[in-house]
Amino acid sequence: MWSSFSEWFWQERFWLPPNNTWAALEDRDGLVYAHPRDMLAALPLALALVVMRFVFERFVGLPLSRLLGVRDQARRLVKPNATLEKYFLTEGWKPKEPQMALLAAQCGLTLQQTQRWFRRRRNQDRPCLTKKFCEASWRFGFYLCSFFGGLSVLYHESWLWTPAMCWDDYPNQPLKPALYYWYLLELSFYISLLITLPFDVKRKDFKEQVAHHFVTIFLIVFSYSSNLLRIGSLVLLLHDASDYLLEAGKMFNYTHWRKVCDTLFIIFSLVFFYTRLVLFPTQILYTTYYESIAKWSPFFGYYFFNSLLLLLQLLHVFWSCLILRMIYSFVKKGRMEKDVRSDVEESDSSDGEAAPEPRPLKNGAAHRPGPAPADGPRSRLAGRLANGHAPAT
Repeated sequence: MWSSFSEWFWQERFWLPPNNTWAALEDRDGLVYAHPRDMLAALPLALALVVMRFVFERFVGLPLSRLLGVRDQARRLVKPNATLEKYFLTEGWKPKEPQMALLAAQCGLTLQQTQRWFRRRRNQDRPCLTKKFCEASWRFGFYLCSFFGGLSVLYHESWLWTPAMCWDDYPNQPLKPALYYWYLLELSFYISLLITLPFDVKRKDFKEQVAHHFVTIFLIVFSYSSNLLRIGSLVLLLHDASDYLLEAGKMFNYTHWRKVCDTLFIIFSLVFFYTRLVLFPTQILYTTYYESIAKWSPFFGYYFFNSLLLLLQLLHVFWSCLILRMIYSFVKKGRMEKDVRSDVEESDSSDGEAAPEPRPLKNGAAHRPGPAPADGPRSRLAGRLANGHAPAT
């Protein structure tokens, strides 16, 4: 059954333009072509990257975070409470006020104590700044090396400057070793990101990130198997051009170097909009939709590949909207605010907590609103007034 499925799956009409066969892409006369089986090497390499990442974060990222002054916020541990813990794990992190009041009654706590318990419990599951910094530093290192490595591979290639040349003599285009190793490294990295998803910081665009990783993996595998390496390499290079700037901005955000963070955010936004909203649709999508079929008729691979690219462009638009929200906040407030995708750690005085009842003083007088007086003559004077003494004149 497996042999029958493999024979059906690898039909030329799915992967190659009409009147082309796999036999024509066999290595010959010193020329090497892309073969789908070559991509199997990405699996052990992805596992190696996972190991390298944990070593990097432990021995490079963590010391670097301390050197740059990244400090984790002190968190108060919650008191064990089986009822609240069960609700937290099974029903949700943020109960509505009626349910909160019911839980408070069941546990013999006040509403304020129950709200505080849930806030502290949520904070316990939130990743600390050090973890965020280590993850960002690993991705920054990879994207930086990948972008400039890919640029060095493609710089002297004609299709980098004229995307229409991606289709010259397609699919009979020999594979260069440097392009293969770069392609293999990119595929391995995105597979490693999927492997480490359960351990990574989860942001509000988690589902979009997972979709992006799967789309990227499918694009890399399909473009390699169909010998669409030229246009695939351009897609990879365009994405890496802004990714390392984003990770660098995150790193400086965690170190609270505001001016550097703001500058990097502006540069990243400009590069992102230009590469993802200008170059990608006008150069990549245009050539794959129109120029690619100038010499042969559309086939299954044409529709499949372009569908993945279109889905990728929709994700670009989604993230562009998030960036625009951050730019609006930046212009309005004059400084970079938090990442809109991030989950913010809550303090014990977060909004939404029931206001504490005023505490009576020892003589029964109500405590007046306002800041408590500091220790000193003013505080002693306030104490005498509270006990009915008049100030001396």
